[in-house]
Amino acid sequence: MRLLMLGGTGFVGGATVAEGARRGWSVTVFNRGLHGVRPDGVRWLRGDRTTPGGLAALAGGEWDVVVDTWDGAPRAAFDAARRLVASVGRYVYVSSGSVYAEPVEPGSDEDAPVVDAAADDDDGDYPRNKAGAERAVRAVFGERALLARAGLILGPGEDIGRLPWWLTRIARGGDVLAPGPVDLPLQYVDVRDLASWLLDAAVAGLGGAFNVVSRPGHATMGELLDACVTVTGADARLRWTPPEPILAADVVPWNDLPIWVPLGHPYRWLQERDVTRAYAAGLTCRPVAETVADTWRWLGEVGTVPARAGRPARAPVGLDPAREAALLAAATA
Repeated sequence: MRLLMLGGTGFVGGATVAEGARRGWSVTVFNRGLHGVRPDGVRWLRGDRTTPGGLAALAGGEWDVVVDTWDGAPRAAFDAARRLVASVGRYVYVSSGSVYAEPVEPGSDEDAPVVDAAADDDDGDYPRNKAGAERAVRAVFGERALLARAGLILGPGEDIGRLPWWLTRIARGGDVLAPGPVDLPLQYVDVRDLASWLLDAAVAGLGGAFNVVSRPGHATMGELLDACVTVTGADARLRWTPPEPILAADVVPWNDLPIWVPLGHPYRWLQERDVTRAYAAGLTCRPVAETVADTWRWLGEVGTVPARAGRPARAPVGLDPAREAALLAAATA
């Protein structure tokens, strides 16, 4: 198989390139050449899709599948799709559950309403950019377009820092504010399982939209944090605290306490999407302990969470130590 990866040095792109190379595919990476590294044997085409003529390096190429993780202006995805329509068999676009229009009912499937966006928009917020890019790719490739609406993505290479924050915090030891309940179901996907599914789905000729994330409850908050304690070997004591006092202190789920979204919260749907289609199409998800251990090992190698390749930095995640200490003190008062 001949794989073209647009980008290819970031979190999901890097994992997809590595998976393609592991399978022995012919892998070509198209990017500006400013970030990251490429595995041995990967062909590199240089260009900037946001500039006039920036796709010229793609001329004359032929590939079985292209994978695109773009989250900027939809127009850039539209331009790439039109440039590649005659030279690529299938277009796999890595989208996001963020495309769903709020309010979103927990348990919703791929037929839930999507935010309004146009294929040729010059820019927007993250949900509109992803939704517009979906429309762009589908308008050009039709049934040859696969829209992978990923959920929370964890694993080695994570450039947001959600799981790395928990690992680093727990590695410091001491009392750790653990947001309850301990059996709170989580829904996420390991980046390597996502990459593997993307390539499998392309080979199978799948098209249309899929929620590509684990089943709700694939792991629990307790299992995740226990795994962090185990792999770090830290003298950390998880102090499980009910959601009510945490929320009353204006702690923001998902951001201040990464991954955590309590039951009944308006964003709880982020952890409760229907994934029947993806599992029927072969999605498998590895145990949480493996994801945590491999992320800790990777974090030890790189030292810190990397910057997002080629994209603006996002606000850092994680609770300030002073706020955590105050919450812990209040909980034991």
